[in-house]
Amino acid sequence: MKMNKSEKLKGDDRRTKLMNWLKETSEPLSGSSLAAKTNVSRQVIVQDMSLLKASGEPIMATAQGYIYMKPDKGNSFSCVVASVHSPEETIEELYTIVDHGVTVEDVTVDHPVYGDIKASLKLSNRNDVEDLMNRLKETNAPLLSELTDGIHMHTLSADSKEKLDKACFALRKKGYLL
Repeated sequence: MKMNKSEKLKGDDRRTKLMNWLKETSEPLSGSSLAAKTNVSRQVIVQDMSLLKASGEPIMATAQGYIYMKPDKGNSFSCVVASVHSPEETIEELYTIVDHGVTVEDVTVDHPVYGDIKASLKLSNRNDVEDLMNRLKETNAPLLSELTDGIHMHTLSADSKEKLDKACFALRKKGYLL
């Protein structure tokens, strides 16, 4: 559907379109791109996504954009690893994981005041890792692990236990696992 520059999709119609677009792709859709497609502000998209999530839709906000959480048929094996390293070693840690065919689902830190703080990542390849690192640099945002002296956890998933085992072995060999 091609829209005029001044034509805006209204509330329910816009949220229906957003759901359709999210369900049609497995790639994350950025708030800015969705705002441009619907001729509304990015903040309106953020509010729409909050309303959709509150109504029970399985939408996740990731560093790359919004995704519809379809049942995952490919990655049926998962584990949680506890890591520690310097901020400068982050890219090497993430490359080590994705280079073994493993997805970094999230990062969690145990903050002394707030408890568990978790962020969805969904990193499956080097390009995903580079995009995340570029966004961190562009926004001057700190890594969550900087709140806990480098200690953090990742949920990892893969389509085989062997891939998870090999990734964990490589992380241990590099000294990243606690």
